[in-house]
Amino acid sequence: MLAKIYLKKGKEQSAKRFHPWIFSGAIEAISELLKEGQLVEVFTRANEKIGIGHFSEGSIAVRIFSFGEEMYSTDIWHSKIKHAYDLRKKVMVNTESTTLYRLINAEGDGFPGLIVDVYGETAVLQFHGAGMYQHRSEIANALKMVMGDSLKAIYDKSGEKIKGVPNAQNEYVFGEKGNDIALEHGIQFQIDWEKGQKTGFFIDQRENRKLLGELSQGKKVLNTFCYSGGFSLYALKNGANLVHSLDSSASALALVENNIQLNNLDTTKHKLIQADAVEYMKNIEEDYDIIVLDPPAFAKHLSAKHKAIQGYRRINEAALRQIKPGGILFTFSCSQVIDKQQFTSILLASAISVGRTVKILHQLHQGADHPISIFHPEGEYLKGLVLEVI
Repeated sequence: MLAKIYLKKGKEQSAKRFHPWIFSGAIEAISELLKEGQLVEVFTRANEKIGIGHFSEGSIAVRIFSFGEEMYSTDIWHSKIKHAYDLRKKVMVNTESTTLYRLINAEGDGFPGLIVDVYGETAVLQFHGAGMYQHRSEIANALKMVMGDSLKAIYDKSGEKIKGVPNAQNEYVFGEKGNDIALEHGIQFQIDWEKGQKTGFFIDQRENRKLLGELSQGKKVLNTFCYSGGFSLYALKNGANLVHSLDSSASALALVENNIQLNNLDTTKHKLIQADAVEYMKNIEEDYDIIVLDPPAFAKHLSAKHKAIQGYRRINEAALRQIKPGGILFTFSCSQVIDKQQFTSILLASAISVGRTVKILHQLHQGADHPISIFHPEGEYLKGLVLEVI
């Protein structure tokens, strides 16, 4: 028997519309003292079952992973992973030319607190809470059953991230490290899932990188916050005349250099720049046709929202001041607390401040292997605009 949580009258409407988060203020009663990550059933005040989820201390008290009257069964993980795997084939990311993709996208695939990224023959897990973590072995077994012989290793990279599991560590739960080269639209990337950022790569920008490549022929491109050089490789592959990859991290720039050599791209058209992006753009000497701004999240919590807005304004104003007339700016925010309208407003304020005329050419977000539940709009964390600057 699972513990039971009852909601206050009128507080069940969001959950009955399949939003997976139950906030602590909505709870009226709990059947027993709960532990972090414990499985619970959620009911209305009228004793109508809403679904099953994991309890967590904090403002989001329950994350529901199964709605309806069904009883909990470990079979649920296999069926969910099978559906997610079939979806990736349907949206053409699990193919010979693209072997790196997101297989599980948290709430978007009904797995609150878990992402699974696939790099060739290796699946990298990252749990963000004790609730989903307790099912790690069941999830790993389901991955092996669904993916079959194409899966050679499963690496859990939750050690630095997870809440409520004090002994969690980064480790292989199946197999061992093998081939670390994966493909994206035919471009090779060496992935460091053990020590790299996130799970080793920023997969969510795949289609946006492809778009930049299509616009890069004969152009001069500046790729700021470049990490392992995704945008840079697409620009070089598609005939850019000049590509500069900028990052404050020397280890990131080493990844870029390695990936360029891996793809046999023309190194004479490429330059590495180790610098702070805002400082560099204060006095740009090159007349770039395209500038890419893909900074890390400036705000992960509401408390940092104002600071994040100021950060996005500073960096976009710097780029808008410096880019040549008729140039194109790819600018992004991956801060979940900044929504699409707010991000567009930031760009509006920046354009007014610097006195440039700006047109929106494309509105971008994460790829189809990062599905967004229509009931959970918070899942659309990546916002991007492609702007012509006159």
